[in-house]
Amino acid sequence: MKRPTPTDPKRSALMARVRQHGTAAELAVAAALRAAGHAYRLNVRSLPGSPDFANRTRKWAVFVHGCFWHRHPGCKRTTTPKANAAFWQNKFETNQKRDTAAVRALRRAGFRVVIVWECETVDADALAARLHRSLNRVA
Repeated sequence: MKRPTPTDPKRSALMARVRQHGTAAELAVAAALRAAGHAYRLNVRSLPGSPDFANRTRKWAVFVHGCFWHRHPGCKRTTTPKANAAFWQNKFETNQKRDTAAVRALRRAGFRVVIVWECETVDADALAARLHRSLNRVA
């Protein structure tokens, strides 16, 4: 699929600044994992969906999803731009389908999969508790 030509230089500059890795949410999850003593690899391309954090030995994977890009249900950050709405709707649907396929493939391979939403990283204690529960349970 051909990418649309940016029509607004300001919008293009704004979108170019959107980070893919090393976001504040990812740094918060990394800190929580380190504090809990979990060993992990970052952005593991050899696993379906390239999880943000993964431990192949313990068979777990963590995805850190931005609420806007991955459409967190019921979240106030899940907005849809009014300009070029059809493009955005298609983009969001494609993201969600890719996310679903990656999670299914990992679970079929025996991995525990945790999805952490960007808005959940604000409360460090709650994040740490959730990761502890999810990653320390018996598979």
